[in-house]
Amino acid sequence: MRTRARQARRHFPLLSLATALASVVVATAPALAQSLPPDEPGAPERLSSSPRHGEWVDIPLPGSAVPIRTWVVYPERADDAPVVIVIQEIYGLSDWIRGVADQLAADGFIAVAPDFLSGMGPDGGGTASLGARDNVVAAVRNLTSDETNRRLDAVRAYALTIPSASGEVGVVGFCWGGGASFAYAVHQADLGAAVVYYGTSPADANAYRRISAPVLGLYGEDDQRVNATIAPAREAMGPLSKPYEVEIYPGAGHGFLRAQADREGANQRASEQAWPRTIAFFRQHLGR
Repeated sequence: MRTRARQARRHFPLLSLATALASVVVATAPALAQSLPPDEPGAPERLSSSPRHGEWVDIPLPGSAVPIRTWVVYPERADDAPVVIVIQEIYGLSDWIRGVADQLAADGFIAVAPDFLSGMGPDGGGTASLGARDNVVAAVRNLTSDETNRRLDAVRAYALTIPSASGEVGVVGFCWGGGASFAYAVHQADLGAAVVYYGTSPADANAYRRISAPVLGLYGEDDQRVNATIAPAREAMGPLSKPYEVEIYPGAGHGFLRAQADREGANQRASEQAWPRTIAFFRQHLGR
């Protein structure tokens, strides 16, 4: 009996440790999920359950009678916050992009997500008025770089007037918006930081001379259409001492942050690494 009791006492701490570790894993899993933007299927639920204040704002566009319809989400904090402009995918201003904006607000930033198709749909509508996704894709493809930058300038001007904003503004873009984010760093000398999620780099090697903001590029390994444009950007920016940080995630594909469940876990792993790096980058260059 005493032998069995001693054996039980020897095993009890191990069992307790295993139980405790299991409890930590269970408790941490929801917290980890909430520290990332939702994937596309999870976006509607995230928006409906968010405790943060989000609102629709019409931002005046100089030279146009139609304003830029924009989703703005505010963090819950006691001091002024930096602003991050969220540039949509080729799929327009979707619930998923609004979910990304909500996560940025959860991480302490004022998130401003404009609908770049405002005024380009039926009766002056935007993304929602165009209906089928193919219609949205076709409309986004018709946007010129000049028009995109013009709209971003208007959104940035609005961001600088938000009373609770700190005056620091960065951009993050995805897919088509990733390329637009990089291009805006070329266009806007007063930009604080730019993050490029799987977007192509500017084709003009001379354009990089105009970049002032630090750029962070985050890419999936299995996305050579985009990744083929990384080396030329590095080669152009390196001799100019322009900061361009690059991370390529093994096995991940294009659109990994939106499609987190795809590619047998590779997209999820990429998301879990890329998003904290995004937040750290913005905090470093825009302030906390």
